[in-house]
Amino acid sequence: MDEQDVREGGPPRWWRYGPPWTNRWVDEQRAPRWPWRSTVLLTIFVLVGSNYAAHEQAGERLPLDHFARLLLVVGSGLLLWRQRYPRVVVFGTAVAATVYLGAGYPYGPVFLTVAVACFSAVVAGHRRAAWGAVAMLWALHVVVAHWLYRWLPPSGDPAASWGQEIVIATWVVAIVALSELARARREQWSRERAERAQAARRRADEERLRIARELHDVLAHSISVINVQAGVGLALLDTDPEQARSALTTIKAASKEALGEVRQVLDTLRAPGDAPRAPAPGLDRLPELVEQAGSAGLAVEVDGEPPRLAPGTDLAAFRIVQEALTNVVRHSGSRQARVHVEHDERQLRLRIDDDGPAIGADAGGSGNGLAGMRERAAALGGTIEAGPRADGGFRVLAVLPLSVKAKEDDR
Repeated sequence: MDEQDVREGGPPRWWRYGPPWTNRWVDEQRAPRWPWRSTVLLTIFVLVGSNYAAHEQAGERLPLDHFARLLLVVGSGLLLWRQRYPRVVVFGTAVAATVYLGAGYPYGPVFLTVAVACFSAVVAGHRRAAWGAVAMLWALHVVVAHWLYRWLPPSGDPAASWGQEIVIATWVVAIVALSELARARREQWSRERAERAQAARRRADEERLRIARELHDVLAHSISVINVQAGVGLALLDTDPEQARSALTTIKAASKEALGEVRQVLDTLRAPGDAPRAPAPGLDRLPELVEQAGSAGLAVEVDGEPPRLAPGTDLAAFRIVQEALTNVVRHSGSRQARVHVEHDERQLRLRIDDDGPAIGADAGGSGNGLAGMRERAAALGGTIEAGPRADGGFRVLAVLPLSVKAKEDDR
């Protein structure tokens, strides 16, 4: 594990990203590392194992000489490039092993270099090259062991048994199968990593959208009240100081309320696991909304009693009513609005009406506010209908499903 692994407290990089010869490792390191250590150890093992095999097969195969050791070193040394040129290496090791066996030298760990090269090529995605190389090695061995052996050393060497060929073929199949298993595992690592990254991006996008929606709803409502009262205060500052003082008092209360709610929203950006410092607003605060709208010159009549709701539904219902009343203050010439609340066992219905007429270029609330209301309703499986009424004015109709928890609490 490197220093970054220690800081992150997680598994080694090769375990998270797949084996070192995968494309992910290449991307992370910009270039594959030279596998010096493993190549040197493998070369020593092949030389020692072949020397031991030569003693065991004395009289049957030729003893090792300088040319044999050169072939073993070349075949093993090619593995140093197995991460950079896997196709060349797998064919190079197969050719070196074929020449070694064709020259009559003893059987031994010479096949190990081909196995490692085949494994690296398959895992790196060069499956056809790996299969072709091992198939070529086996086919050439069959030709040498059953036909060309008469003219190749050692002299008097009989033809190899077909049982031996079956054993070699079995080893070839095992090597290819193990390589394919490693390749499948690498692809699974890649898919899981991509899915985790996509899920993390989706969660981040959803959280940003939620925070932006909360901030919009809080600020739009409070600033609308402040804007109306600031206009009243400026108009009456010289003629009616007491009324101007009342408007300033309303501005102070609205700004304080806005700061408190913004702080509550921003609390969600603190360290994960921290609980919110204040409960989320719900329909139990409808009287506060009515009072704030009244301070902005909008008389609001509430009809119906809201049920006990799950926290998410309660917050969404409150924000929908808040945004609808904000749109009335900003975009309607009417100074009266009506909020009708009704529910049954399955759903909650909120209807907010004003008598118009619409004023302003974006009258009716066609911007982020209405989109935010629709997003809140859709997140809960509900719907929002908003538009002009046939008899004039504007209507927002929200239908939100009641969760199982909310219905149990209501009972």
